[in-house]
Parts: sequence; structure tokens; C-alpha cells
Amino acid sequence: MPIYQRYLFSILSGILLTLSFPYSGSITPLIFIALVPLLLVEEGLIEKNKNRFHFYPHSYITFLIYNLGTTWWIYNSTDVGAYMAFIFNSLLMTWGFQIYHMIHRKIGGRQGILSLIIVWTAFEWIHFNWELSWPWLAFGNVFSIRINWVQWYEYTGVLGGTIWVLVGNILFFKFYKSLFLKENRKETYKLISIAAGVLVIPIVISILILNSLPDNSNHKSYEVVVVQPNIDPYNEKFDPNATVDKQLQQMFELANQKVSSKTDLVICPETAISQGFVENELKDYTFYQLLENQLKTWGKTDLLIGASTYQLFEKKNSRASIKIPNAEGYFESYNSSLYMSKKNKATFIHKSKLVLGVEKIPFSQYFPFLEEYSINNGGTTGTLGIEPHPKIYKRKMDVAPIVCYESIYGEFVAKQSKQGADFLAILTNDGWWGNSPGHKQHFSFAKLRAIENRKWVARSANTGISGFIDEKGHIIQQSTYWTPDALKQTIRKGNKTTVYAIFGDYLGVFAFILLFPLIVWSFFKKNKNL
Repeated sequence: MPIYQRYLFSILSGILLTLSFPYSGSITPLIFIALVPLLLVEEGLIEKNKNRFHFYPHSYITFLIYNLGTTWWIYNSTDVGAYMAFIFNSLLMTWGFQIYHMIHRKIGGRQGILSLIIVWTAFEWIHFNWELSWPWLAFGNVFSIRINWVQWYEYTGVLGGTIWVLVGNILFFKFYKSLFLKENRKETYKLISIAAGVLVIPIVISILILNSLPDNSNHKSYEVVVVQPNIDPYNEKFDPNATVDKQLQQMFELANQKVSSKTDLVICPETAISQGFVENELKDYTFYQLLENQLKTWGKTDLLIGASTYQLFEKKNSRASIKIPNAEGYFESYNSSLYMSKKNKATFIHKSKLVLGVEKIPFSQYFPFLEEYSINNGGTTGTLGIEPHPKIYKRKMDVAPIVCYESIYGEFVAKQSKQGADFLAILTNDGWWGNSPGHKQHFSFAKLRAIENRKWVARSANTGISGFIDEKGHIIQQSTYWTPDALKQTIRKGNKTTVYAIFGDYLGVFAFILLFPLIVWSFFKKNKNL
């Protein structure tokens, strides 16, 4: 393969990945052939016995196009953060493929190419869990707009979809070589049959699962209202001259259009209380009286609302602790959810999965000076405090509060579900990205959380998309983006504890465990011809 063709194939893989991703093309079937051009480049370099790092620029081109094509909208929020995400996430994905390339060179043959499944699944699992975590572009997320294909996510989670993608690409790669490069021509029909089965059987299984799900009409139900106040996060929400009272009144006016005597819960979005306050001093703030009065007016209705909060400590509590200027002690900032009712004390749960660069500065526990480079998008900046473990609210209903970025972490939400959550409540502010694919992708991923846990999702987004998703991942209601609104829905309690809720990303754990003996095996093995 001449060098110009290698680069054209690398570009083609990046384009196909982009076009397959939700709202960047949404041509989902392309995901099953998207890696084939890159695999042809990779194998061609091995056949020519090129240095292992000759493959590096090719895979980087592929993943840079993939990152730019699917998440360009990050630039609407922060140009510096966007450049960092595009450059470094592409770099990390490239290293995932580079490790596969080095193993493939040493092992060769069928075992070598199948190692891609182990290496990439382990890579995605690591990327879910480490300091630079960014799981947005996991291959399994591609199917969030094809939920009838992946009802089996209740057993595997997103990593099951990733493995499906990898197996499909490997088969079509083999099929391409057999058909067009005239290698093992006798196996062509066999490969066609296997590839068809790999594509069709999971979809058939998914449809069978969908049709066999039990009717939950007799489950306990709750009436829930989600509010979309549509407060501009750039020019209004965090404006020093804006008053929290006025913004809360705006939300309550919208909610009151839907709240009835049967309403159990009103949900308002992330940082709806944008003014930071000390949690144990909540009653001392002027807006507290407004919250309390509204609850009295509603009667039986509870409130779940996002807030920017602080806690005070005598000693340093965590990496997020900051010395109080000219005073004793430390304080920590949080992106929190606040649950209030007439009968119970106000309770806070802090966001655990933080946005890189804005809410968390990677490795700042080792290099504190990095905190100076945090990105200010309104509200608190720098590394925030977190909950050490996922939590849910246990009141008259058990609610899993999921704040913004947390909703793309399947295992995190599964741990909340496992604690007995009746339904999932997402509080978010997607207004930073403008009217771009960003907020659409984020809403779409929520459907996967519903399937994985067989729980309803109630989603309150500051500027949209807000809505309700049932336990099958079907959208029951959704709002229009950048429009003030409130939606009401009767939702059913999810009684089922899925395999995924119990075991989480076990496929990633298995892949990670297998990765080390695979690397050792390849290290001691002599290069093998393909």
C-alpha cells in the first residue's frame, strides 16, 4: 500500500467513525466498517516490516478526525479546553490502538488481530475510571439512537456494544481481504455468513428482550414535574447582578403550571441555585424562605434542585480543600443536588464525576500549581469536592440524583440503581454548548442508562433537552431546546435489578485482567509473519 493510500485510508476511518456517531451523521451501520481502512493500513505496515511507530501518525489522524467531527461543539464552551480535549484525547485513543499494533506485530495471525478486542475494551474501561476520564466517545455509545438494537445492555452495558463493534470490524476486515485482495477466497461465503450473524443476532436478541419485558403497570407510580427555566449560563445565570430569588421564582412559575395535588416531586436543573452557600447555614440565606414557602404551597410535593454549595473544615479534608483567606480553617466547593420536603431536613449529595478543566484539574494533588489553569465557565472553578461513593436519596421515593457529566458513566449510575433507586433523576445544564450536537448526544446517552438499569429517567436541563424516558429507553416526552418549559409525567417504579446494575463494567475488568498476560506473551514472542 503506497504512503498516500495509507493516509487516505486513515482519513476515511476517521470520517466513517464520525458519520456513525449520534448527531454527527447518525449513520449507525457505518460503525461496523469504520475501522476497516485503519486495520488495512496497520496490517500493511506489518507486512512491510515497518518500524512499529510508523503506524502512530495514521491512527492519530483517524482519532483526531473522530474527536473533531463528533465533539467540535466543546469549542462553544471553551476554546482552550476544546484544544486540550481534541489533542490529548486523540493522543490517548491513538496509544490504545498503538498497543494493539505492537501486540499484533509480535503475535501475528488470527490471535494477533483478535487481541484488538481485549486491548480496546480494556482501554475504554481504563478511560472510564482514571484521572483523565472522558468516556463520551466509547464505541458502544453509538447505539444510543438505536435503542431497539441494544436492549441487551441490561446485561453488558456500553462495553458490550464496543465489543460488538470490534468483532464486526474484524469480520468485515477479513471479508474485504478475502474478496478484494483475493486472500483465502474460499472463506468468502463463510465470512459473509458469520458477519451477517454477528450483525443480525444481537438485534434479534434485543427485539426478543424488548418484547418479553414484563408489564410494570402495576408498579408503584409517581407524578414528577421537570423544569427547564432556560436561563442563559453565559449572560444571565451567573451574572453577579442577577438574584437567585428571581431565577427561582422563574422556575417555580413554570413548575406551578404543571404541579397538581398528586405531584410527588419537582426537579430543577444543575446549579439552579447558582449563588454558592454554606450547606449547614442554608436557613440563613434569603432564598431559603422562598424554597420553604413554595414547599408549603405545594403540600405533599418534594423538591430536587441543583445548587452550588460549600462546606467548612478545621483541617484540610481533601485535594479540593482551600485555605480560608485571613482566617482559620478550609472550605470546599461542590456541585450539589439538594432534596427538600416539608417533613424532612434538607439533604445534599455532591457530584462525583467532575468535568475536566472546569471542575477538576487532573493530577493537581501532585502538582498544586495546575489549579491556576482551571477554566471559568461561571460558578465555582478549580477542583471541586466529591462524594466518595455514589449515593441516592431515600425518602418517600428513592431517587438517584445524577448531575450532568455523571450521566455518561454507566457503572456509576448502576451503583446508584443497585442501592434501590426507584428512578433516575438527571439534573444538567447543557447551555454551554449552544444549539449543537452536544446537548442532543447528552440526552441520547440517558436512554442507555434507562436500559442498563431498567429504570425511568426524569431529566431536567436548564436550556434543554428535558424530558422523560421509560425503562426501555423510549422517549415519552421531551422539550424543545432553548425554550422555557415544564413537563409532567407519571412514571413507574423500577423494581428490577439488572445484571449490569449488579456487576457493572465486568467486561472491562475481564479485558483489563487479560491485557497483562497478553502483553507479556507478545513481549517474549518473536515477530511472526502474517
